[in-house]
Amino acid sequence: MENNQYIDIFIEESQEHIENLNSNLLLLENDPKNRQIIDEIFRSAHTLKGMAATMGFENMNKLAHKMEDVLQEVKNGELNISHPIMDILFKCVDTLSEMLDSISQTGEDNVPIDELMFLLSGVSSKSKNKEPVVEKENNVSSSDTLLNVYEEDIIREAVKDNYKAYKITVHIDKGCVMKSARAFIIFNSLDEIGDIINSFPSVEDIEDEKFEESFTVHIITKEDKESIEKRLLSIAEVNKVEVELINIDLNKEGETFVKEASFSQSQSFENIKKSQSNNKTSKSVRVDIDRLDNLMNLVSELIIIKTRLEGLEADNRNSETASAIEYLERITTNLHDAVMKVRMVPVERVFNRFPRMVRDLSYELGKKIILNMYGQDTEVDRTVIDEIGDPLIHLIRNSIDHGIEMPQERLQKGKPEQGTINLRAYHEGNNVIIEVSDDGRGIDIEKVKAKAVEKGIYTAEQVNDLSKDKILDLLFRPGFSTTDKVTDISGRGVGLDVVKNKIESLNGSIEILSEINKGTKFIIKLPLTLAIIQALLVKVGDEKFAIPLNSISEIVHKKEEEIHNVQGKEVVLFRGKVIPIIRLNEVLETKKISNNGNLVCVIIKKGENLACCTVDELIGQQEIVIKSLGKYLSNVKVIAGATILGDGQVALIVDANNLF
Repeated sequence: MENNQYIDIFIEESQEHIENLNSNLLLLENDPKNRQIIDEIFRSAHTLKGMAATMGFENMNKLAHKMEDVLQEVKNGELNISHPIMDILFKCVDTLSEMLDSISQTGEDNVPIDELMFLLSGVSSKSKNKEPVVEKENNVSSSDTLLNVYEEDIIREAVKDNYKAYKITVHIDKGCVMKSARAFIIFNSLDEIGDIINSFPSVEDIEDEKFEESFTVHIITKEDKESIEKRLLSIAEVNKVEVELINIDLNKEGETFVKEASFSQSQSFENIKKSQSNNKTSKSVRVDIDRLDNLMNLVSELIIIKTRLEGLEADNRNSETASAIEYLERITTNLHDAVMKVRMVPVERVFNRFPRMVRDLSYELGKKIILNMYGQDTEVDRTVIDEIGDPLIHLIRNSIDHGIEMPQERLQKGKPEQGTINLRAYHEGNNVIIEVSDDGRGIDIEKVKAKAVEKGIYTAEQVNDLSKDKILDLLFRPGFSTTDKVTDISGRGVGLDVVKNKIESLNGSIEILSEINKGTKFIIKLPLTLAIIQALLVKVGDEKFAIPLNSISEIVHKKEEEIHNVQGKEVVLFRGKVIPIIRLNEVLETKKISNNGNLVCVIIKKGENLACCTVDELIGQQEIVIKSLGKYLSNVKVIAGATILGDGQVALIVDANNLF
C-alpha cells in the first residue's frame, strides 16, 4: 500500500473516532433528541469515511458512508432513534473496530459488511416514505426553505441575544478549478465572524465538489449585510454574493419548537456557544511511545551518573563540587518530573470502553445496570495503562454476571430494580487506586470456607480460625470458584488468580471487601510509574537490596526475645496487632550475620496486611531506576527487578507483594 508511512497515524486517529462513536451512541440512547450528540456522531462517521477513502480502505469507507446516510436522516428529522436502530449502529462500530484491528495486523480491511449494509439500507428505506417528524410552520421567512426545526430554534435564541441570521448564497466563477478549496476558504472566512448553522448542499457534498457554481449557507452573526458581502467578494474567484436577512416571528415561539429542541428554552444562544467551545480539544502532538521510552532511559542513565557523583563527592569533600552536584540533582529531578508528565495519560483511556460493555451485557442477561465512573482524569504512566485494561474488564464482567442480581430478586430484597457498578480512580501518594464496586449479592463467606475444606486447602478447624480477609484471599487461588454455574461471561473467582498475577506484575496489589447482600469492592493499588521509583536501600548479609518506599509502612527495632512462635510461625506484636516475621536472609538465601539480639525491622504493607522484614543494615533512601531481569528470570517471584547503584554495583529490588 502506498500510504504505509501514514498507517500508524490513521490507526491511532481512527481508534479515537471509534471510541467517540461508542461513547456518543451511549449518550444518544439515553437522550435520543439531543442534536449536539447526533452532530458529534455524524462528524465522527464522516471523518472516518474520508480517512478510509484516502487510505484506500474500501469496506471501511462504504460502511462509514452508509452510517452517515442513516445519521443524516436522523439529523433531518426523517428518522426516529429506536432500540433496534441503536443496535445496528453499535454493530457498525464493532465492525469498524474489527476492521481497524485487521488493518493494524494485515494492512487490509477484509471484514464482511454485507449484512450490516443490508440492515442499514432497511432502516434508511423505511424512513423514505415517512412524513417529517414536525411540519414546517411559517415562522421563518419564505426565502428560507432549507432550515429544519432544530436550526430554526437556534436562530430564535440567537435573535433574542441580539444576533442576526442570514441566508447567504455564494456564486463561484465557472472556470474555478478547485471549487472545494475555494469553498473551504469561504467557510473559514464566515467562521471568523459568526456561526454557520447549515449549508446546501451539505458540507460533505461541498467537500466532494458535488455542486455546480453556487452553494447556500445560513449563518448567525452580529455583522451587517454590507460587511458580509464585502468580506466574501474580496475572496478570489467569488463571482457574486447574495445576503438575505432571515426574519423570525418571536411571538409564535413554543408551539412547535420547544418539544423538538435538544436544549431547554431557557438556554441562550451565548450558553450554547460556550458549551460548544468547551468541547474543543487542547493542542497536542503525537509522539511514538518508543521515543518516550528512549527519553526515559536517557534520564535514567543521568540519574545513575548523578548518584555516582554524589558518592564520589562524599569521599572527596569540596564545597564547589557539592554545589555543582546539588544543582545537577535539581536539574535531573525536574527533567525526570517533566518526562514522567509527558508519559502520563488519564485512566479515561481505559474507562471509556466499559460503558458499552455494561450496556451490552445488561441487555444480554436481562438485568438493569448503571455504571458510574469517577476520576477519569486521574493520570498514570502509559505502561501501566496498557496493562490494566484486561483485569478491569474481568472484574466488571464478574460484577455484572454474578454480583448484580436479577431485577425481581433485587426488588424482593428491598433494593432498587437497577443495580449499580462504581468505577473509581484517585491518587494516593505515589500510587493510583482503582476501585470496582457493586451493590449486588456480595460474597458468601461460608460458601468460600466450605469450598476451601472441599478442595483440601484447610481443615474445618483451620478455616474457622482464618480472618475474613484471609478467607476472601482464597478467591485469588488458581481454579478456586464458589459459583455453581460458570457462564461464558465470567464466574466469581474464576480467573481472579490471573487478575492478581497481572496486577502484581505491575508492582501493584489487590484486595477484596465484601458484605453479603450489600455488595463487593475490589481495590487495586498501582504505582504511578514502573520506571523510576523511590526506594530504601538495605543490606542483607553481604549484599545490597532495594525495597520500594510505597511498600514500606515504617521502620522499627525489635529484640529477639520479643519474637514469639505461634503454630510453627514467628510473629511479633506491632501496634496491638500480631504480624508475621519474614527473615530476608532466609528468603533471599544470603549469609546470616550476627545481630547480638537486636533486629532492624522494615514493616511492609500489602493492602491492610502488615509483615515485619528483618534486615542487617539500613543504607538510606535513594531514587532508583528499575531494570528488568529479562524473561529467563521472570519466575523469581520475590525479586521485581534490579537497579544500578552509583558505585556501579547491581542491587536487586525486593517485591514486597510476594513476601507474604
